[in-house]
Amino acid sequence: MFKTVESELELALFNGIWTTVWMEKGYELEFSNTVLDRYIVLTDEGHCIGTSEIKPYDVQTSEINKTAPFHLHPKLIGEEARVAEIDKIALLSSYRSKGNYLSALLSSAVHCAENRNIRYFVSLLEPVFLRALRITFKIPLERIGDRLYYKGDFVVPVIFDMEAMYRNKQHYEWLMDYKPNRIIEQVDIR
Repeated sequence: MFKTVESELELALFNGIWTTVWMEKGYELEFSNTVLDRYIVLTDEGHCIGTSEIKPYDVQTSEINKTAPFHLHPKLIGEEARVAEIDKIALLSSYRSKGNYLSALLSSAVHCAENRNIRYFVSLLEPVFLRALRITFKIPLERIGDRLYYKGDFVVPVIFDMEAMYRNKQHYEWLMDYKPNRIIEQVDIR
């Protein structure tokens, strides 16, 4: 399951997860000032284990355009109001090969795109993760360049066709419905 970050506690949990994953992988940490939505992936027991962040995209000013020429891609020209950037896609290492956690993480992105009427997401992805999205999850995406070194690892610039997914949910059996959840603080008072 997944939930929207709605409180300072949830934001602290969100930051703790993605920064743990980034440091483990040797990436540079980059905090976002402006976001559309942040999501946390939870286990059935309520443990926070994953994150995704959706940021506004601007053809003229988005930093991601300095890394790859998203702003020149024909699909994005004239669609600026319906494009966003997905970032901080992270699962704690002990949960990466367990359960449906990656499905929950991807479902959070589809939920956001549909809820906000976003047509495309732009992103920089690890090549191995990109392959999993394409082969296992059949995500409609387009590579817009070769792999390049960026802030600690090789990445591939991609455009996700989010509208194709939320308009054709029946083709993605891994998609999960959004069910608002609360994170329950568990405090040991011993």
